[in-house]
Amino acid sequence: MKQIIQSFKTGETILEEVPVPQVKRGCLLIKTSKSLVSIGTERMLVEFGKSNYLQKAKQQPDKVKQVLDKIKTDGLKPTVEAVFNKLGEPIPLGYCNVGEVIAVGEGVSGFEVGDRVASNGAHAEFVCVPKNLVAHIPDNVSDEEAAFTVVGSIGLQGIRLLNPTLGETVVVIGLGLIGLLTAQLLKANGCRVIGSDLDEEKLALAEKWGIIPFNSGKGDVVKFVEEQTGGVGADGVIITASANTDTIISQAARMSRKRGKIVLVGVIGLNISRAEFYDKELTFQVSCSYGPGRYDDNYEQKGMDYPLPFVRWTEQRNFESVLYAISSGALQVKEMITEVVPLDEYKKIYGDIGSHKSIATIISYDSGEKNLPSHTVSFAINSFKGAKGVIGVVGAGNFTKMTLMPALKNSGAYFKYIASQGGLSSTTLAKKFGFSHSTTDYREILKDDEVDTLFIITRHDLHAKLVVEGLQAGKNVFVEKPLALNEKELQNIIDVYEKSGKTLTVGFNRRFSPHIEKIKSLVGDSQMNVIATMNAGFIPANVWVHDMKTGGGRIIGEACHYIDLISFLTGSKVKSVCMNAMGINPEENTDNASILLKYENGSTGVINYFANGSKAYSKERVEVFSQERTIIMDNFRETKGYGVRGFSKLKTTMDKGHKNQFHRLINTIQSGGEALIPFDSIVNTTQASFAAIESLKENRWVDVK
Repeated sequence: MKQIIQSFKTGETILEEVPVPQVKRGCLLIKTSKSLVSIGTERMLVEFGKSNYLQKAKQQPDKVKQVLDKIKTDGLKPTVEAVFNKLGEPIPLGYCNVGEVIAVGEGVSGFEVGDRVASNGAHAEFVCVPKNLVAHIPDNVSDEEAAFTVVGSIGLQGIRLLNPTLGETVVVIGLGLIGLLTAQLLKANGCRVIGSDLDEEKLALAEKWGIIPFNSGKGDVVKFVEEQTGGVGADGVIITASANTDTIISQAARMSRKRGKIVLVGVIGLNISRAEFYDKELTFQVSCSYGPGRYDDNYEQKGMDYPLPFVRWTEQRNFESVLYAISSGALQVKEMITEVVPLDEYKKIYGDIGSHKSIATIISYDSGEKNLPSHTVSFAINSFKGAKGVIGVVGAGNFTKMTLMPALKNSGAYFKYIASQGGLSSTTLAKKFGFSHSTTDYREILKDDEVDTLFIITRHDLHAKLVVEGLQAGKNVFVEKPLALNEKELQNIIDVYEKSGKTLTVGFNRRFSPHIEKIKSLVGDSQMNVIATMNAGFIPANVWVHDMKTGGGRIIGEACHYIDLISFLTGSKVKSVCMNAMGINPEENTDNASILLKYENGSTGVINYFANGSKAYSKERVEVFSQERTIIMDNFRETKGYGVRGFSKLKTTMDKGHKNQFHRLINTIQSGGEALIPFDSIVNTTQASFAAIESLKENRWVDVK
């Protein structure tokens, strides 16, 4: 299928051929008929992409600070690589989509195949959208009209925050697409509406709908509002303009009545004058997109609706309100459509979007063939018959892009498949790293006899399932940590592994770092005390890694790295575990904890996994104490020895062992040899991570099975 994307690095807009997405649980697969171009938002993205690196930096000073902090801890080269990888990500454009439901995901009710719907899907021939971001289109509303649903809800949410009453005077600053929709909805709400803009064509259109127009380039908008309100001032102001100036917020304050309200929907400078707001006791609020539920994974991705008696207007209910307003005639949108452009002629819109004067442009999609295009796109006809080390990668996120694929370069592996849910990220990486196929159906990899090795780089809740399927399909399997999230998943893997005759490797890369290998060569298998500190950094509570069912929490999901590392250094298995965490009643998904490990050979380990430290400090540190020797490893860049004969220091660029692990893995697959990490050690590490959580919950030492 075809999808419009934009390069974040160059600003170039491309019509990309990508695989059709799979319909996911809680989602709908929609065949697009029309989508609307939000000129203001999309122009901003394209122009940012076209700006040079210095201009990009000036626009994002917070990101510049993050880069400087990363240079201090990780070094210049890894930081530069990370920045350029980030800039290389394509952005899917568009968020106002209309089409026909062609597949209904598991757990979805209220929608059927054949329904006409509006959603926040991208500019693509097929989109997969969560059910709470989709709304039914009334029969008397055309597809072109319905394409205004999502952008209309942005304006509607601003109105809901303003909460105007019948007869109040409200000023809308900026009569672009959102501004004109907002002004009409305010008019339908019984308000007296003043619209301010520089474009005479938009002002004339607004006046036609009963909105009082004012050209802010030809006079003083503040004085005009005062005249229109008898010196009282506006009851409310909604700013839908996009301009890098503080003048607009100042004008909004000065035109407001005492105790008036100002709501920002657009993007403007916000250097607010305290005096202008203080004297009138003004209320200022920023509106967030489509309404309640936005950016809440529980609502958007998991389909958990807010109860209507307590949250009357959610994203989806705002969508439905806009569609009703169009259906009833209260919202007129047809006259805003400047042009309808076929998808293949997208460059008419994006070729020079900076000077594009359209109010609303509709993209039209071919409505002929209803059969789904392939879930797999081929870039090269390559035969890997008889080759060893032919890989298929499931998951095309940041780890795959920034760590796995650069580390697999020159490993001797053959790149055949890369899979992702949406198809865009896998296609981008397929082209960058030379995969012959991009797919949204990972089962294509399992069915292909030429592929002998499966790499699993997905969210943690899919790891165990895919490991089992991969082994059953006769593939060697590499899975990024963790191996499993619970005992049941682990036992399923054990049962299948023992019968498979294939290799299973978990991404415990740190044991393959030259720093850790050097320490191991110095201390041997003697009894030792190891202290590992991970300054993991704060991750917001709503991120999936904290969800015990999806991510397993950061102890199971990430601290397992250090259980394996200490097991490697001690040459032993964990015997028992005790974990203590910060707080009066810490939750099982804590990420501020200390884990004590007892080993079968008498060694001990301490893992301090903290998320409340400074990012300016080293992220990882390992201290080893053995036979009157002390060895300190700092952030996989420097290792120092104290009391160690013949060794004082090892210094490298940051090297966490990824490249060494992947190259050795491919060599083992191609040439044979022992597993990189013994399976019983992998199982012991996984069980120890489960025991840590059990220890916290039961407040005791827990023996590892």
